[in-house]
Amino acid sequence: MSAGSSPALLIHFPAGTSAATRDRLVAALADHDLVAIQEDQISAPALWTAHFGSDGARRAAAAAIAESAATDGLRIEPVEVEDDDWARRTQADLPAIRVGRLIVAPPWDMPSPDLTSAPAGSPAPIVIEIEPSRGFGTGHHQSTRLCLVLLQGRTLASQTVTDIGTGSGVLAIAAAKLGAAFVSAIDVDPDAIENARENISRNGVEKIVEAHVRDLTDAALSPADVVIANLTGTLLARHAGALAALVRRGGSLIVAGFTIDEKPMVLEAFESAFSVVESAEEDDWWALVLTKT
Repeated sequence: MSAGSSPALLIHFPAGTSAATRDRLVAALADHDLVAIQEDQISAPALWTAHFGSDGARRAAAAAIAESAATDGLRIEPVEVEDDDWARRTQADLPAIRVGRLIVAPPWDMPSPDLTSAPAGSPAPIVIEIEPSRGFGTGHHQSTRLCLVLLQGRTLASQTVTDIGTGSGVLAIAAAKLGAAFVSAIDVDPDAIENARENISRNGVEKIVEAHVRDLTDAALSPADVVIANLTGTLLARHAGALAALVRRGGSLIVAGFTIDEKPMVLEAFESAFSVVESAEEDDWWALVLTKT
């Protein structure tokens, strides 16, 4: 890999590939330091460019695709992509989205004041400004939207929150704006934490949210009232014990980032320590609220 370039895979889809297959592929790629996916809107059949954090991650992702029966017919091709701020360019046209009371907006599509006002007695919409970068979490993926839905169903006033794999910081910022007393936002990717800190400052919640490069198994992490883990099915199952240790007894764990096919695995991983109190689904992606028993 040359300086100024990043490792990627061109993924050529056979005609007629289902949305469910594409969702399963995204979940599989996310286990291998996936940075972003660009979709060619012109090509038919579809063509994706999947960017990875390292050449090793790209090789592991290619091997996972080759071994998966669910991705029969895909053709993959390793490439080097010039790193001329492609992550920002690929997200430059993303519009604002609304999820319940929350509006997640990039700087170029901030809602006008008339859209953020509310009739007397009704809660006003909450605006979260996110500058897209390498960190995921613009609100456009189903798993992020599901977390935003479930967060709004929790009473966060005076609660402590830990956001694991924070990416852009959108969920941590949402928790702060929904009333959390303190939010710890962690990620193993320094680029994501840099982006999260910028967004935390942009939204004026620096006194509530702290972002650090940290792994979820770090012994320095304290148990919280609410823990958000928008990861993948594989990572959730693998780290179920560590995640359980981060939730106070009687507290809530919001898990997301897994497909319908991975749901039984996730449920089994957490059944000994948690009970399911709420679930949400969108396009075969699922999220759960679990209470620690």
